[in-house]
Amino acid sequence: MMDLFKHLTVLSLEQATVLPYLTFRLAQDGMRVIRLEHPVYGDPNRWVGENVLGEERMNTYYLCINAGKEALTLNLADPEGRAIFHSLIEKLNVDIFATNQLPKNYAKLGIDYETLKSIKKDIIWVGVTGFGPDSNEAAYDPILQARSGLMEMTGEADGAPQVLGIPLPDMGTSEHAYGRIMKALFVREKTGQGSLIELSMFESSVSWLTVPITMTDTFGKKATRRGNTHEFFAPVSVYKTKNGYVYLAVGNDRQWKSMVSQEIFKPLDRPEYEKNTGRIKDVARLNQEIEAVTRKETSETLIDLFKAITVPISKIQTLKEVCEDPLVQRRLLYTTDPVTGLRVTLAPPPYLTDFMRQNDRQLSFPPRFGEHNARILSEALEYPEHAVEGLKSRGIV
Repeated sequence: MMDLFKHLTVLSLEQATVLPYLTFRLAQDGMRVIRLEHPVYGDPNRWVGENVLGEERMNTYYLCINAGKEALTLNLADPEGRAIFHSLIEKLNVDIFATNQLPKNYAKLGIDYETLKSIKKDIIWVGVTGFGPDSNEAAYDPILQARSGLMEMTGEADGAPQVLGIPLPDMGTSEHAYGRIMKALFVREKTGQGSLIELSMFESSVSWLTVPITMTDTFGKKATRRGNTHEFFAPVSVYKTKNGYVYLAVGNDRQWKSMVSQEIFKPLDRPEYEKNTGRIKDVARLNQEIEAVTRKETSETLIDLFKAITVPISKIQTLKEVCEDPLVQRRLLYTTDPVTGLRVTLAPPPYLTDFMRQNDRQLSFPPRFGEHNARILSEALEYPEHAVEGLKSRGIV
């Protein structure tokens, strides 16, 4: 299984987060991923965060999701650059091409599906846009959160809408694209045909609103932010403890009965609270009464108590505590800079692939700007070193 994807090559004209995270996932499968950038402007995310390596275009924000890749610069606005690009599609035997350029630039840069399909008929072409292939509206993650309703659903009930703590439109679209690529690879294996995949970050974002959409459009219910307290189940909320916070989730009446069978919660064992309906109806007061109890206990005591009766509970962990969690530690990924020796910890994948297990959870360091120009052009097109230097002097790479 570990060699299943190693023969696949991905060429991605990528920047920001949505595509780099997608290709980061594909690199974890063992695919060869080459990120393509403009030789002057490059990926703006290279400049975001701290300059921990003491060199340009290798800032901390960029390091998070670009390990395991190679880097090539190429000016596709120049006819010579486009010709090189088309030759690379053929000579590298590119299986997957991906871009998050605006659609109006596809034909101008020679990256449109029809052009690439004429060069390699079974190519899988992936275009990620903010609002679909018919729109050239620029899109950033918070704008998509605002328009898609994600912000309307996030925050305290009596407070302002809030941006999510992670860029779900970016990373959610990446995951949807990952699924479609796997489907396209299956189709190609069965039929020999390539695929045109178009992903809208807006459509991806709205697709997460399963309950809110149905409740709003079918049943006329107002769906909006509710803070930490669940709209349909009680008690499900955050409760302060003597030394922090816990999130308690009582998902059914049986679990509630188990909870109120414990000595400290027995005063809540009332007929009106036996059913979830009654608890929801009086949820504000119920939460106050539960917190009056939890404030007197440590998080650890409460966790032990609820785990003993199999009622879901968790301490609300800091990110440092998340990294130290045994379930996380054994799946963290790492990459080491061959120049400075800096070892960087990377977020764990949603599942540990055979490739990552075989490589002891290590990926190659995020590539420096244009780091692999000479190697790729020499390998694929047999360009000698002086030819690559000539391309560089003319602004082609």
